[in-house]
Amino acid sequence: MISIQHLQKRFGYHRVLRDVNLELGAGEFICLFGANGAGKTTLLRVLATLSMPSAGQVSVDGYSLTLDSARVRRLIGYVAHQPMVYPELSAIENLSFFARLYDVPDGPERGEEVLKRVGLESRRDERVRTFSRGMLQRLAIGRALLADPPVLLLDEPDDGLDPEAAEQLPSLIGKGRTTLMISQNLARGLALADRVALLAQGRIVFEASTRNFSLAELEAHYLAHSRSADVAPVAAA
Repeated sequence: MISIQHLQKRFGYHRVLRDVNLELGAGEFICLFGANGAGKTTLLRVLATLSMPSAGQVSVDGYSLTLDSARVRRLIGYVAHQPMVYPELSAIENLSFFARLYDVPDGPERGEEVLKRVGLESRRDERVRTFSRGMLQRLAIGRALLADPPVLLLDEPDDGLDPEAAEQLPSLIGKGRTTLMISQNLARGLALADRVALLAQGRIVFEASTRNFSLAELEAHYLAHSRSADVAPVAAA
């Protein structure tokens, strides 16, 4: 579903992504970890067509990211680290606007469905500027789900969510989508994903299936490959 081969991204003389290689099968969920500055957000922005690669090849469902960016964009739902919503609009107005922007069939009805799914139906008419960080994150997840995309790119989607909502993240995003998620919470990422990967100094330096893979093993690999040990505190299960 997603193929990344020798991806590079430069900003001037600074290479953020040096040689990223990663494959995601249809319906597969990969959680990506890495220290601050490793290039995780830059990678997601490239995949979301918000920043073009400097070199390498990326395809989504067979479409080239550089040659067919418009097609790729329609396949993807993207949750940025900062919620991309309009603060002076209400929750339903935000979703209705994005539904028109994405040409979502039955946009108003779909907006209502999404609000219910993310638990904001009772706040539908309130201006977003009054929302808490967790509510903004729920709305951002809803915006990403509006067009029912087969691919989700999630940049720390649990950031700001209360513990209960964070545990409900799988039900919020749904099953069967190809998902690449950035997280700083090793335990949660390990529990959610089919595979985990580590990004360090602009490269994927480790990958593993989560089957029969322990949190202690993941922590050891993280610390071995990260310059800064910014592992989120993990509560016992």
